[in-house]
Amino acid sequence: MAEERDSMSPTKIGFGILWPACWSGIPIKAVFAVIVMTMGLVHFEGRFGLAFLMLLASPVTVFAAPIIMAIFDTHFGEGIGLPLIFGVSIPIDIWALGLVGRTFFLERLKKEPPHDGLGFAIWWRTALIGTGFLPLLWWGVSHVTDTAISASHSMAEMESLRHLFDTGLPVAERIGLELTIWGTISFLVLMILAVIGVSILGQLIRRMAENARPAVEDYQGLVTRWDLMRVPNDQGLLLASLGGAGVVFSLLFWTILPVTTPHPHECCTKPEVQAEPVYKPVDALNKNTQRLAAVAAQVEAMEKQKSENKGQKDKGKGKPTGAAPTDISKP
Repeated sequence: MAEERDSMSPTKIGFGILWPACWSGIPIKAVFAVIVMTMGLVHFEGRFGLAFLMLLASPVTVFAAPIIMAIFDTHFGEGIGLPLIFGVSIPIDIWALGLVGRTFFLERLKKEPPHDGLGFAIWWRTALIGTGFLPLLWWGVSHVTDTAISASHSMAEMESLRHLFDTGLPVAERIGLELTIWGTISFLVLMILAVIGVSILGQLIRRMAENARPAVEDYQGLVTRWDLMRVPNDQGLLLASLGGAGVVFSLLFWTILPVTTPHPHECCTKPEVQAEPVYKPVDALNKNTQRLAAVAAQVEAMEKQKSENKGQKDKGKGKPTGAAPTDISKP
């Protein structure tokens, strides 16, 4: 067991601390993010998913995001709400990294936490790595993606594949194939660079663990110790604080929401569409019956008019016009 801890890879150490810490802070940070968006202090652009992901992973993006926006002219959103959420996320990340770091040192490394400020020590190292490495990752993935897109288009225009693409493969399948080609390449590059960044963080944490003294308790004692770390001294006060914070945020949310709910812009308003009436079979049959009766009446009137015109023509043919009258007085 001791050899397994000593031989733990830096990548495994980095993921073992960064991943649980991220998910420990997400519920708290999500509350502030929703309140800020409800107040209308931040307006996200088309890359809403990417911006929100970077926001919730702010241990590595708290300083890297402004650098990316400044260097690459990329804007995740507008408004004062984005820096406010990043600022609120800093103490949350320090708390989450400290909690996860102490547990990881005791459980996986069987080492005493180096000092009381373990969360801050891991946080500033994480933020420093993100500041230097994340812009490089952004540039590398963007460059590889552009190159892969150009290569996929060039492959589609090759003479050997022209027949397949132009006649044998529909447009939708062609787009899907090109998307698969450059998407796979970009995803692989992103994963490789992300693993390298996590490994750098794990190497720094590993050096911190080398200087820490071993824990003297057995495994059961360590389990009891890290379980008690999560039990507050005053549980009633903690429960009341969490309940009061939940009530305050709920009231704040429902107070602000009706006023600041976003509406579509004038250029994006959709035309009003009236709802179709409910289909009633009896009414439909009555309408069809009335139409048939009206059509039958029209046909009958036309036949009657046609017969009258025919009778007038027959009368005209029986007595030709211009004939001399017969003189019956002559013998």
